[in-house]
Amino acid sequence: MPLLSATGGLLRPPKAPGLRHIEVLAGMQLGAAVISPHRMQLRRVAVFAQWEDEPALVVFLARHRFGRKLNEGWHVRLEFVRRWGEVRELAPLPETAGRLELDEPVVAVTLARMRLPELPRFIHWGRPVERQIRDHPEATLAMAAIRLPRTVSTFSIWTSTRAMTGMVFGRDDGGAARRHAEAMNERERRDFHREFTTLRFKPLSEHGSWEGRANYVPWPG
Repeated sequence: MPLLSATGGLLRPPKAPGLRHIEVLAGMQLGAAVISPHRMQLRRVAVFAQWEDEPALVVFLARHRFGRKLNEGWHVRLEFVRRWGEVRELAPLPETAGRLELDEPVVAVTLARMRLPELPRFIHWGRPVERQIRDHPEATLAMAAIRLPRTVSTFSIWTSTRAMTGMVFGRDDGGAARRHAEAMNERERRDFHREFTTLRFKPLSEHGSWEGRANYVPWPG
């Protein structure tokens, strides 16, 4: 996205009829060095939004200046399934709204408001987990995003719920299998975040392309 449009979205998130909540963030490459241009890619915009209904989203993408820019990229439309933890803006979501079969594709989103003094610990424990998810053979797309000073998010698409939960709880093979579970234990010991939530979704439809590719969701059949 043009730098001016991207920066404007970060500083002044758009408003639109039917838009319940929106997070506009700068893209971040999972596993990148802490001091690196890949850590905060201002022109690569990531947006996570909750809508009253799909028609409101369609109008936003067609008519809103920022929405039209987003519509030139790639997005996936999602149905909320489960929530762990809480971020104030998304607190009205129930803990459970549905279920997924173990062999169904799933999308996972995390959203956190950091405790800034805990940032060094978060980086120490988080970067190995970033590489674990980025390189996982069952993750068809894995990325992160950031908005200074304290908001971070991750987004990943998985071939199945079974594969994703296997990674989360350290049931995979190999030396890196326990990274995520160990980082969760460390977070329980002393939280990195002021607020944190993990959200699980069922993918409904996929639109556009990103980095020359479409069909990131492994649709059944």
